[in-house]
Parts: sequence; C-alpha cells; structure tokens
Amino acid sequence: MKIRPCIDIHGGRVKQIVGGTVGQSGKVKENYVSDCGAAWYASLYREKEMDGGHIILLDSAAADPAAWEADRLQAVQALRAFPGGMQIGGGIDPRNAVSFLEEGASHVIVTSYVFRDGRLDLDRLEEMKRAVGKKRLVLDLSCRRRQDGSFAVVTDRWQKFTELTVTPDNLRSLSAHCDEFLIHAADVEGKRGGIQEDLTAVLGKFCLDTGFPVTYAGGVHKLSDLSRIAGLSGGRLDVTVGSALRIFGGDLDLEDLAAAAAAAESCGGPVSGRPGR
Repeated sequence: MKIRPCIDIHGGRVKQIVGGTVGQSGKVKENYVSDCGAAWYASLYREKEMDGGHIILLDSAAADPAAWEADRLQAVQALRAFPGGMQIGGGIDPRNAVSFLEEGASHVIVTSYVFRDGRLDLDRLEEMKRAVGKKRLVLDLSCRRRQDGSFAVVTDRWQKFTELTVTPDNLRSLSAHCDEFLIHAADVEGKRGGIQEDLTAVLGKFCLDTGFPVTYAGGVHKLSDLSRIAGLSGGRLDVTVGSALRIFGGDLDLEDLAAAAAAAESCGGPVSGRPGR
C-alpha cells in the first residue's frame, strides 16, 4: 500500500473540494483553497519521495476554456517541479496527451474522452493507447452508487452516469488497455466521513487476485480507514488522501500516513501510528 499524493486544481488554484459538487455551476463546495501553487506541493512530494500521485484539472476545457488553461499552467509548473513523479488528468485527449508527457508527467489519466453517450468507446480507448502507449495510460473509473446498489462510472466531473459498472470482470477486461486504475468514490470524495467500504472491498479483492495497480480515493480521514483498506486488499490497494491532510487544512500529517501505509504494505495487515497532531 502506498499513499498516492494529489494536487487538485480549480480556477487556476490548488483546492480541495467536495467531489460530487464539481461541475455544478455556482455550487462547488470548497474544503480548502491554498495560497501555495501546484509546484510547491509537487516539490514537497518530490522531497518526500512520494511518486505516483496525480494532478487533476477540475475545470472543463469545453465549458470554460480560460479556467482550464489556468489549471493547465499550474499543472505544468507542478510537472516540471517533479519530473516523472506525477500523473495528470482532466480534459486529456489524444491531441494534448503527449504534451503533458513531454512536460514531465509519468502517465496521463483519461475518463470522459473514452466514453460517448454513456458507453465505453473502445475506438477512442484504442486512440488514446496509440497516442501515449498502454504503459503510460491510467483509466479513471471514478464512480457513484446507483439505486440498484451497483457502482457506475461517472464522467464530466462526476456528473454523468455511464452504463459501465465497477466489477471484477470489467476491471479485468479493461486492465488489458492501461497501466493502472484511479478510482474515486465520488459520493464520499472530500467529505472526510469515512471510506466507501463495499467499493473498497471490490477493489481490494481485484488487487489480491490480480496484483494490478489500483488507487482508491474518497473519504479517508483517519488511520483506521487505512487499516480497513489494508485488510480488504492485503495491503495492495493504494490510497489517495486529500482534504483530511494538514497540508490541505485537515488534521492528518502526510508523514504519518506514509509510514502507516508502508507498514501495511509490508505486512498486508492493519496499520498503526499516531493520529494527526
């Protein structure tokens, strides 16, 4: 288990927001707005040797090109501050993907581009693979719970439900097309109220069965959340923590989480450590 750091950018600034409010005009709920630029956070992660995290551009390139461009400029500074250390997503398509790799991204993350009319578009997925290669492509399968209890992938800043559900069979099939999965539990993202346990159980079993890299994000706010995730995945499911971190206005220290996650990875069991000071 690794802690995968994050940098979320909205309106050209580093922010932590409640995930389900992204894309709702005038209704975005902000947990934290940083006075530091994205490069500051990337430099911090580089100093602590915490690679494999992600930068997400939260504005829509189609709906607000100026805001997305402001996000992009911040992201480029972060990529240059930690070359090869971070992935990038948000408005990624075959036309711009390579430019982000050239700026220093280890991978590009794609969601909305490979879906059309609520369905996975395999032609577009193949187009992305041709543009950057399987080994540099991360599929974002962030999801929300439907009324029937299943978890459906959501696109367009987590506002549009697709027909694709997060199941072991679907994960196995899609793993042939990418290097990793990034999966936000959008219903609990940014709320600091606990993980979505049934989703982490699905992801944890998939990791145990296949060893394929998956990063879960959503609701982690105390070390016992890591302990539960470690137990469900044998310490193999990686985790992103955002709003609960002290660097984003929360109570947890990055060092504590990293140490606890490393311990869980080594033993595949519960984590221990001191709470945020």
